[in-house]
Amino acid sequence: MTFPSVLAVLPVRDSALPAGWLDTVTEAEGRVLVIGSGALDAAEQVAPWATEVLAYEIGTPTPSRTVERLLAHLESTELVLLPASPDGRDIAPRLAHRLHRSMYAAAIEIRADRVTVPVQGGRVLEDHRLDLPAVVTVQIGIHGEPAMRTHPADIIVIDTPDTVEDASGEDAIVERVEDPDASTIDLAEAHHLWGGGAGVDSAERLERLGAVAARLGASLGATRVVTDRGWIDHERQIGTTGVVVSPRRYVAFGISGAVQHTSGLGHPDLIVSVNTDPHCPMMQMADLAIVADVNEVIEALDELTSGLECAEGAI
Repeated sequence: MTFPSVLAVLPVRDSALPAGWLDTVTEAEGRVLVIGSGALDAAEQVAPWATEVLAYEIGTPTPSRTVERLLAHLESTELVLLPASPDGRDIAPRLAHRLHRSMYAAAIEIRADRVTVPVQGGRVLEDHRLDLPAVVTVQIGIHGEPAMRTHPADIIVIDTPDTVEDASGEDAIVERVEDPDASTIDLAEAHHLWGGGAGVDSAERLERLGAVAARLGASLGATRVVTDRGWIDHERQIGTTGVVVSPRRYVAFGISGAVQHTSGLGHPDLIVSVNTDPHCPMMQMADLAIVADVNEVIEALDELTSGLECAEGAI
């Protein structure tokens, strides 16, 4: 089978597409290989946005198994793109090593001769010459959702050859898979997200906000002002200079809405903003804008939710 010169590779588990899959498909101009468990079902979800879809069922996509299955098919593919999701970040360096090619991580722009990646913890964008053939992980949330195509792409199923053997001793042994913890989940994977900004008056108050969010099944992030104060780790910073996210629901507490923050939010179905300034950008883009002191709101929410068990996505 002849593969195109640019291809998006999407590792899937139980038909669930990874975060950033649509950004990766867009960068690959609709040419996609879906690989993992439930690959055919996932390929059907991708087809409305794709021009070519290949479905490769291999079972649970451990890094070594996925790479071993891909090697024979990608030798002639000049540019292999994966989302910068947990599985994508695991697979990409192994694949680049086995194919003896360059790799670029968390790219926010890919051109014919250059690729732009964040460095220094996301504070600086750096251009590199694109040395083909290459493997690139695509930053999550860099594209708005494109329109679906008039006709979904046809799906071609790849048969797993009997001659392919899994590499042994290269992967951790999975003993048990726990349900995701809203308080620690990667922000890029979070469907329900709360953000704390400059209006939050102390680290203790931010910690309390995180506790309330966890009770209601939401993950806590923050703006750069808050991470620079050292109140929360940089990996919880929302925005183009931190983590680009794409939640279904976003609740902003004391966030004015600087462009670096709002540009990294994706397109939530619901945005709620709490702020004393009714005219700030975050309030203007909110579906529900609440004019109030965020610290008083946090205290009230803490009292109302005290003793509750975690309810996934309650708010």
